[in-house]
Amino acid sequence: MKIVAVLGSPRTQGNSAGLAQRFLDMAQELGAEVQKFFLNTMDFKGCQGCGTCKTKSAECVLEDDLAEVLEAIKQADILLLASPVYFGDISGQLKCFFDRTYSYANPDFTSRVPSGKKAIMALVQADPRAENFNDIFPRYERWLKVFGFAPVYLLRATGVKDPGDINQQAGVLNQAAALARELVTPAP
Repeated sequence: MKIVAVLGSPRTQGNSAGLAQRFLDMAQELGAEVQKFFLNTMDFKGCQGCGTCKTKSAECVLEDDLAEVLEAIKQADILLLASPVYFGDISGQLKCFFDRTYSYANPDFTSRVPSGKKAIMALVQADPRAENFNDIFPRYERWLKVFGFAPVYLLRATGVKDPGDINQQAGVLNQAAALARELVTPAP
C-alpha cells in the first residue's frame, strides 16, 4: 500500500505535520510505503490558468517540483493532505498545490485519477472553538470526491498554536493512529 502525504505547513515540525506523522508512523508499522512532500521546501508555481491540461495534454504542463507530486498521487492508494488553518482556510502553500490538481479533471470534469483511492485531510487550528472553520473540509472534500477519492476522512485538532501543541492532543493523535489501522492492510 502506498501513501502520499502532502504537507502544507511552512513548519516541517509544526502541528499539522505532527498530526500527519502520527498517521504515517502507524501506517508504516503496518507495512505501508510512505512518501512525504513538504510544499514549503519545493519550487513550484500555482495554476497558470493556461487550459493546456484541458486541450493539449492530460497533465499539468508546468515543469517544476509539483510534477513529481502530482504523478505520485496517481500511483498512491491513500492521499494525506495536512495544513494549519490560516485566515480561515488551508495554508497558501496547500491551496497553491490544490489549484494545480485542476489538471486531474478532464474537460467534462470527470476524473483522470484512477478510482478507488482514499483521502485524508489533517487540519489544525489555533482557535479552540471547533465550530469555527467548519466550512474548510467540505469545500475540499467535494473536489477530492470529484477526482474519485472516496471516502475522504477528516483529522482535526483545535486549540493548537505553538509548535508541539499537537502532542497534548491525545484524542486526535489516537484518532490518527486508529484511522491508519482501519485503512492500511497489514503486510502478509
